[in-house]
Amino acid sequence: MKVLVVGSGGREHALCWSIAASPLCDKLYCAPGNAGIAAEAECVPIGAEDVPALVDFAKSEAIDFVVVGPEAPLCAGLVDRLTEAGIKAFGPSAAAAQLEGSKGFMKDLCAKYDIPTATYGRFSDAEAAKAYIREKGAPIVVKADGLAAGKGVTVAQTLDEALTAVDDALLDGRFGAAGAEGVVEEFLAGEEVSVFAICDGKTALVLASAQDHKAVYDGDKGPNTGGMGAYSPAPVMDDDLAARVEAEFIKPTMAAMAAEGCPYQGVLFAGLMVDEKGPKLLEYNVRFGDPECQVLMTRLMSDVLPALIAAADGVLDTFDLRWYDDEVALTVVMASEGYPGDYEKGTEIKGIDTAMAADENVMVFHAGTGRDETGKLLATGGRVLNVTARGATVKDAQTRAYAAIDRIDWPKGFCRRDIGWRAVAREEG
Repeated sequence: MKVLVVGSGGREHALCWSIAASPLCDKLYCAPGNAGIAAEAECVPIGAEDVPALVDFAKSEAIDFVVVGPEAPLCAGLVDRLTEAGIKAFGPSAAAAQLEGSKGFMKDLCAKYDIPTATYGRFSDAEAAKAYIREKGAPIVVKADGLAAGKGVTVAQTLDEALTAVDDALLDGRFGAAGAEGVVEEFLAGEEVSVFAICDGKTALVLASAQDHKAVYDGDKGPNTGGMGAYSPAPVMDDDLAARVEAEFIKPTMAAMAAEGCPYQGVLFAGLMVDEKGPKLLEYNVRFGDPECQVLMTRLMSDVLPALIAAADGVLDTFDLRWYDDEVALTVVMASEGYPGDYEKGTEIKGIDTAMAADENVMVFHAGTGRDETGKLLATGGRVLNVTARGATVKDAQTRAYAAIDRIDWPKGFCRRDIGWRAVAREEG
């Protein structure tokens, strides 16, 4: 098969790394890709959101299967356009992608179909949103309705912080059209866990769990980011909780989307908060998490490509996947100094090959890299590298990942030094 992966981040590098190993894949392309992905696939200079150009490329190269990584092209209807062109693709339709593309759509679906989530209100009027916030009190969460590249959520600890977040989105247009409407919701405390399912419209194949670290600094301090590290499996996800998640979230959501006329195919990513009363839904995403995908692909024993094809073909009921159940995977994000705020681009990175050569259990996925005309590796984004390791325990994988980071020469990069801390604490009693 000729396969095209759409996207340019660490998630897409992990997908390309996994798909490239499949005996079904004869030729792999990635649009637009990055410097690390270039080792696995032929990179094509087409932006992930350039839907017409991606469809034209897939037609001209007779692509057999397209795997769409990021949410923006899914919400823009890339899978719909590919399907119309007779090209098989993995990912939801634009109608189904509203689960991530509109926080309000997702919350209303949960309310209609009794899927446990935080209480909420939807607002396009700033004063009405502020009145709701004053009534409910802080802490409280303010979200832009649309896609905001992981930066549209404010977990406000004070009323002033929440009111400012409303002004930023609804009055000052900080998030553009994505913030023209907002959701204000109850703050949920507990332990966060990410659950992923591959879906074919009828059947959902639940994958291994993972836990992300959103805050930028050690101890879960500082502003939220797209994710500073992750590990899999998440110890909080025991058999009882896994059964509840499937019964209370995944299956009802599949049935709800079918009932709404937009059956769900692709990856369904449930971000859950778990406390002593059980799980509640924080958000749905319509693609693999980033950096959770990196640890999932590292732990996956089976060939991922047939599973993705089975989802697109609607035959997941005949399918199963095997995992390295006796191993943990952990990834640490190396980011440009200043992220998630302003940061310098074009700084040089050295030593990645040395870091991987020193430990066969380490893989460095590229998230935001490019090369200059001399071949130097440069940082081109905020989140730049995903240093990923497998180990017998979380502590073992953590030690390997940080040893690899210490071998990478990138003075302008930084990382959290406590990825996996909850699980390590559990292991150490």
